[in-house]
Amino acid sequence: MERQTLQERTFGARLHALQELVDFIDEAGGATGVTPDDRFRLTLMVEELFVNTVTHGHGGDCDAPVRLALEVEPASLTLVYEDTAPPYNPFAEVKTPGDETVPVEARPIGGLGIHLIVTMADHIAYSYAGGWNQIRVRMTPMPATD
Repeated sequence: MERQTLQERTFGARLHALQELVDFIDEAGGATGVTPDDRFRLTLMVEELFVNTVTHGHGGDCDAPVRLALEVEPASLTLVYEDTAPPYNPFAEVKTPGDETVPVEARPIGGLGIHLIVTMADHIAYSYAGGWNQIRVRMTPMPATD
């Protein structure tokens, strides 16, 4: 894979648009050599972030924008997810994977998707500026399987 930054794409914050986000990850990732396994991991992340934006951030479907971008480099994949919901860092209270003592099966419902993102990511950065939440998730590509 060579270094590429894909053009971002903007979607409406409506649950029915989720398939468009998934298609974007699949098409953009496939066009730049991202393996199916890594596209699946990116899709899980996008689904979790997007559903949280619509249901919790905006309180339901609306026309507010959600932007996605994918940066592909030989040693890393970076997903940039932006929305205009009220400022909120979903990772602020999440423990790092090594700090977890409660098994997933014993946890209450809610927050498991965010925990899943944390376990798949090498680095997560959150910022809020100009009315936009921005989440940057960087992960190491998985080796291609034949």
